[in-house]
Amino acid sequence: MATQTTSGHEFIEKNLTWMVVLVILVVSVGGLVEIVPLFFQRSTTQPVTGLKPYTALQLTGRDIYIREGCNNCHSQMIRPFRAETERYGHYSVAGEFVYDHPFLWGSKRTGPDLARVGGRYSDEWHRQHLNEPRDVVPESNMPGYPWLFQNAADADSIQAKMRALRKVGVPYTDDEIAKAPEELKDKTEADALIAYLQDLGTALKGVR
Repeated sequence: MATQTTSGHEFIEKNLTWMVVLVILVVSVGGLVEIVPLFFQRSTTQPVTGLKPYTALQLTGRDIYIREGCNNCHSQMIRPFRAETERYGHYSVAGEFVYDHPFLWGSKRTGPDLARVGGRYSDEWHRQHLNEPRDVVPESNMPGYPWLFQNAADADSIQAKMRALRKVGVPYTDDEIAKAPEELKDKTEADALIAYLQDLGTALKGVR
């Protein structure tokens, strides 16, 4: 009676543990091959010309942007395709975001991309949009954020945030950190969020 031999491939397919281990190994190696070289490319690690760290007000606004889940509906990444660059402007480059921790590129677009929204609208437009979006964009399904106009911008933790960011490479000076609470004095969360939005994409403003 002939015996049936089992190939290595068949063994792996029938053994769940080995299958999981080998899939993780292959995916990990493939990911490292793609990701590790990026840490040594100047275009992905050096800021673009003119890029400055967020001010205390803008940094506070970015935290509010994340807290309210704005990045769940709006991307901050323009892809290098004609349809996107014609609508939004120059495609996004890594050098614009070297001071961002964490990155907020994403691809979800319930609302439009915000990578180049800075300077596109007035502060007053943003105020109306945050308070009642349909006053300026009738077809919008975005909720209003009226509480941002009542909440004071958090000045108590801003210096600790800036010191932490300096440890990971954001070039904040001692003077900027010292003056940060004063910059947030009498500012609302709406003021901070608008300051952040008005800065988005301005490092490459005018570049097509």
